[in-house]
Amino acid sequence: MTDKERTLCGVLCDRDAERRVFLTGWVDALRDHGDVLFIHLRDRSGIVQVVFDPRHTPETVMRLADSLRVEFCLSVTGRVVRREQGTENPHIPTGTVEVAADELVILNTSKPIPFAISEKAMVAGAAAAPAEAVTEDMRLAYRYLDLRRPSMQENLMFRHRVFGKARAVLDDLGFVEIETPMLTKSTPEGARDYLVPSRIYPRRFFALPQSPQLFKQLLMVGGLERYYQFARCFRDEDLRPNRQPEFTQLDMEASFIDESFIRDTVEALVQAMFGEKGIELTRPFPRMTWHEAMDRMGTDRPDTRFDMQFVEASDIFSGTSYGIFREILRGGGHIKGINVKGQAGNLSKNVLQNEYAKVIVPSFGAAGMTWMKIAGGAPESNIVHFFSDGERAALMERFNAADGDVIIMIADTSYKIVVGALGQLRLHLADRLGLIPSGVYRPLWVTDFPLFTRSRGKLTSNHHPFTAPDRDDFDPGDEADLLSLKSRSYDLVVNGEELGGGSMRIHDARLQRAIFRCLGLPEDEVEERFGFFLRALEYGAPPHGGIALGMDRVVSMILGTDSIREVIAFPKNRKAFCPLSEAPSPVSRRQLSDLGLLDLDAGGWVDGRKIMGG
Repeated sequence: MTDKERTLCGVLCDRDAERRVFLTGWVDALRDHGDVLFIHLRDRSGIVQVVFDPRHTPETVMRLADSLRVEFCLSVTGRVVRREQGTENPHIPTGTVEVAADELVILNTSKPIPFAISEKAMVAGAAAAPAEAVTEDMRLAYRYLDLRRPSMQENLMFRHRVFGKARAVLDDLGFVEIETPMLTKSTPEGARDYLVPSRIYPRRFFALPQSPQLFKQLLMVGGLERYYQFARCFRDEDLRPNRQPEFTQLDMEASFIDESFIRDTVEALVQAMFGEKGIELTRPFPRMTWHEAMDRMGTDRPDTRFDMQFVEASDIFSGTSYGIFREILRGGGHIKGINVKGQAGNLSKNVLQNEYAKVIVPSFGAAGMTWMKIAGGAPESNIVHFFSDGERAALMERFNAADGDVIIMIADTSYKIVVGALGQLRLHLADRLGLIPSGVYRPLWVTDFPLFTRSRGKLTSNHHPFTAPDRDDFDPGDEADLLSLKSRSYDLVVNGEELGGGSMRIHDARLQRAIFRCLGLPEDEVEERFGFFLRALEYGAPPHGGIALGMDRVVSMILGTDSIREVIAFPKNRKAFCPLSEAPSPVSRRQLSDLGLLDLDAGGWVDGRKIMGG
């Protein structure tokens, strides 16, 4: 039989009874009853039980079936029959039927597998071997086997459907899918580039794109007006548990628009993508400025599934006799706190004092914390007697405190330490106390980020240097003024995770040069790195803006997987290494010689040219 006559394993049902079918797939599991052999045959669509029984299976086929082992690749021909009452298998959608085999071809054998692939029990009450019992590196080393597991295939097929939903939305809005180069110029945007040496141009390098940023802006200069692509991006970043050196982002850019267009477009996209899993998101998504997010939740990607927002308490203690608070406030410091509603019974004095005050909060960067439980309509703690009656009353009112609540405050001369430590404490307590509801998705736009930040003694772009400022009447030499600039940027945050970010762009060459001056970039360096882009802005560049969504994160969040590696076909591990191909790996001296890289440290080369004495 041919592929046109093939029937998928997972689609068979009662309506197919007495139908003759041709199946292909892998042996998922076997059950030998002596004279009768049962197998689960698995293909991408699912699993069906196949029966080899002397009553309907030729003797030659029975002998061949006796040699079957798990993961042998087969084709089977037989008749679909209904299972006898009481023998149905509730573990699989095809569990009311089975295929009585009369033909069998072993397309390929398999060595003993290093871990169990089957995820479906053959009989009620039996359990398949869990994938969690296998180390991730083992799974990645044999990824081609791991990909046979139905759960992995479902993840990747769901990813495919989500991408299709995004394409449909953007196509309807007049966006054009365009590919941008993978070999491009090194213009670092924050992380390190992956460099690709050129054989034709010795001692010169391409870079793999960290994002298509400049090219998508050039597409706007080129008059395409609305662009998107599922872009592969590469960043040689420091290792983090849920980060990949290469990833996929849904990249888009549009001309003659403002922030509201981006919000409307992305909300439609995200609503459609989450809707593929039956998750309903209500539009419009709420908005919060960066300053509000930091001041109320201590992070620029706040989790709004639960409350516990910060309460400002500095003014309550402006005249306090409590020495620690008095000295902090004299030094220009701040006091903020949270009310952990109704959790006094779950947070003992020992836990609050010895775990949180002495260990956990200091690990977040603060010197310590002040805590008090509310009982009998008043705060109780080992320091509350230092507070005046007015301060205690003001605390109760400001924190909306009631019996059973726990008030926790952090004080420090550094505002950044106060909100940063309190933000981490908020998340830690919510997780520990089970305050984060499951199955709830809360999208949020975070806007108005600072345009610049100070890092390692100099100004740097908070996002990237092509982000438009909220005003252009600034002095590149006035650092205080520059640090007050806000950007026309926006991040999409869902459940405390950043899923995407973007901005309105600078479309005026004069303003773009001014931003480069603010960053302290010399003119010759600007010309070398960005000259081609600046020249393009001088030819009628339209107003434009865009955004990129991290699709690995989006799909992972929708499916609720523990890691983005569960929704990527061939990911790197936590150490940015591929256990399957063992990349990165050494290369031969011949390859290095061809690329002119054997004596890079020897000197004597300038701009790719050999000089005298080198």
